[in-house]
Amino acid sequence: MLKQRVVTAIIALAVLLLALFVLPLQLTRVIIAAVMLIAAWEWSGFLSLQSLHARASYVLLIAFLAAVVFWFQPVDTLVESTLQLAIGWWLVAFLWLFFYPTGIPRAVAWLCGALVIVPAWLAIDWLYRLQPLLLLLVLTIVWAADIGAYFAGRTFGRVKLAPQISPGKTWEGVIGGLLAVTVLALLVGMRADIDLPVLLPLCLAVAVISVVGDLTVSVFKRHAGVKDSGSLFPGHGGVLDRIDSVTAATPLFVVGAGWAGLT
Repeated sequence: MLKQRVVTAIIALAVLLLALFVLPLQLTRVIIAAVMLIAAWEWSGFLSLQSLHARASYVLLIAFLAAVVFWFQPVDTLVESTLQLAIGWWLVAFLWLFFYPTGIPRAVAWLCGALVIVPAWLAIDWLYRLQPLLLLLVLTIVWAADIGAYFAGRTFGRVKLAPQISPGKTWEGVIGGLLAVTVLALLVGMRADIDLPVLLPLCLAVAVISVVGDLTVSVFKRHAGVKDSGSLFPGHGGVLDRIDSVTAATPLFVVGAGWAGLT
């Protein structure tokens, strides 16, 4: 199982690097859109929709909302307000986790899908067009947090983080993930000549909110009674299983990097 996960991760990383640094800009933007629409399709599986037509309608709704945001994207205030709305949502989601298990009305699940997917789509696309290395940086922060948490949790994990939501996660894992991100921030700061007091808090905040993203999507999976959002990636599940942390991390990174003067 671990070998399958590693092989899938290596292939996915190669495709990602190809898309970020080799393929034409517009083609990569189409790929980003396709990934986010697949995520929307998987989210529709959390909504108790009974037909493919109903699920496709939800995907079209997400596409329409994203199109509205992209249409007005030259208006900086709209972009900023969309991303700030996403950060507000993730703060609400963080508080929501403390009250799990709770019922999730279908209308709330519909709305939450839009709040998860549309701002993340905007943030990923914006970072890619601004500077692919910035997008790679935020992805690397999420990966470092995830890998650090995995190995620290397996080695030292004792105290469960959220046993009713994700029994495998531990506080020791979270600390290990944050330590890995700290090392990453030190390396990036030295390499890119960025002040550590600016970079480190941003990286740590992104790492923390990425955990919230992971747990929040897990809440919806548990509510829907599924282990994975899909099966597109062997050993890894679906698109949402791979980008749950990224959907929370990217809007915060865009806003935080702007405040810190990195963009």
